[in-house]
Amino acid sequence: MPDRCLAEWLTLLEARHPSEIDLGLDRVSAVWSELVARRQQQNNPLKLGTVITVAGTNGKGSTIASMQAILLQQGYRVGATTSPHFIDYNERISVQGEPVSDALIVSAFEEIELARQAISPEPVSLTYFEFGTLAALLVFADANLDAVLLEVGLGGRLDAINIIDADVAVVTSIALDHQAWLGDTRELIAVEKLGIARPGRPLLIGEADSPKGFDQMITATGAEALQIGGDFSIELQDDQFAATLLSADGQPRLFEHLPVAGLLPINKTLAIQALLCAGFDLTDSGVAAALAELCLPGRQQQLDFKGIKVIVDVAHNPAAAIALAHSLTPIKGRYIAVASVLSDKDWSGIVEPLGNIINHWQIAEISDTERATKGQTLLEVLYNAGHSATLHEQVDGGLEKAFLTALDQATADDTLVVFGSFYTVSTVLMLKQELKRKFEKYN
Repeated sequence: MPDRCLAEWLTLLEARHPSEIDLGLDRVSAVWSELVARRQQQNNPLKLGTVITVAGTNGKGSTIASMQAILLQQGYRVGATTSPHFIDYNERISVQGEPVSDALIVSAFEEIELARQAISPEPVSLTYFEFGTLAALLVFADANLDAVLLEVGLGGRLDAINIIDADVAVVTSIALDHQAWLGDTRELIAVEKLGIARPGRPLLIGEADSPKGFDQMITATGAEALQIGGDFSIELQDDQFAATLLSADGQPRLFEHLPVAGLLPINKTLAIQALLCAGFDLTDSGVAAALAELCLPGRQQQLDFKGIKVIVDVAHNPAAAIALAHSLTPIKGRYIAVASVLSDKDWSGIVEPLGNIINHWQIAEISDTERATKGQTLLEVLYNAGHSATLHEQVDGGLEKAFLTALDQATADDTLVVFGSFYTVSTVLMLKQELKRKFEKYN
């Protein structure tokens, strides 16, 4: 097998499998079983520690970030996998809160490749995401971790993450998204999300507005379910909130003076409750301290570009757009949007809650994937809804040109809001990184 650097591996994986998304566990399970068997033969068994899996339409990354911050503050060793990444692939696999090295990922890829080829004369085909999921699990198994936090990439039941029987499962929210793969009703999507649950093990539900028949769906999993508003709850208190939770032995546990700012209180609450269910020993002061300092890239993250305030948020479905709209309080100047979405997203539903807040839209078609919504489609939706918008063609720089134009036209009283996709947000975060490098070079 030729030596490849990480960039070469990623290029290979992107081109190798015919579908970017190919739900199903048969292929990835077969390779994982081979990896487990090979490690057993080497007397080096794969051990992951306590595993918490997080699914949901929105809030997955925030819940995992909250759990990671709390565990690190309390002195536990923790690994986490999230997706997609903003700038570097390594962001997807972290140990002790830091992205792992290229060398660790390449070593894992090489081990997976050997297992993939050993199963049959025709090597098992894996998607880019499936390869990355297996790599994360191998890295975690070698890192002597107390906790492993796994973010489900798409759905739950048929997602590659679901090859692992989690000790605790979390479903953050259930809304319409990825309908082409998960179904076009909240009921169908709920079934997919609940697929991460395991009989007799804790299942946390953060969705307060349950779809029809949800209780019966939960019962069918056989899991020990805890639901927001019933088994655990939140009380908002201006800029703080309190969470009434349950410890692993079923006794009530009250956490007070938790920060409202930053990530949503529901996701912070789910994080604490999940860790309690998993049996981790948490101090009240430690939890509050961890959450007080917590921020997550791309989640209502505030940046400054040459004196202009910029908010970046990966909101890419109507439910997330509503949450973003609620966070945009009245300002002296204008809100200028820089936005784009993938073709499986409800662009009209995303625009609707923000329509009365955004004064002008700078839009462009995403260039890094074939799944992008056409620029003309983006423009037509805005035009038909009566909104002011400018479309930037890919030949003119696309999303980068859209952002730089918005920045050039903004005053100190204005705020730019960048959203719609990880691709959209990553464009701005990379520009910020480039500006930082230039500043450091000449100062």
